[in-house]
Amino acid sequence: MNLADWQQDRNGCSGKRAAMEQPIGKQKNKLLALSEPQVVKLLGRPDRNELYKRNQKFFYYFIYPSPDCEIPSAKSLKLAIRFNATGRVKEVTIE
Repeated sequence: MNLADWQQDRNGCSGKRAAMEQPIGKQKNKLLALSEPQVVKLLGRPDRNELYKRNQKFFYYFIYPSPDCEIPSAKSLKLAIRFNATGRVKEVTIE
């Protein structure tokens, strides 16, 4: 998986992340227990983030073009990373 291509493909608009769907699915559990800065260094800034109750945070990285892209995709898969209150990855899903 080419992480530079992943980072440059904001919101999945250029389609580079779509080609990485299977590799990221197989490797996603390696993100568990990483800190927030480590995830940002590895995957780049998230396309979206969300604050949740009890200081939990979610990062979202669109795999297919998001609704914010010029030509959005009907397939709306994204990598969702949930951080616990201490800033460590607790859960990684593709939804």
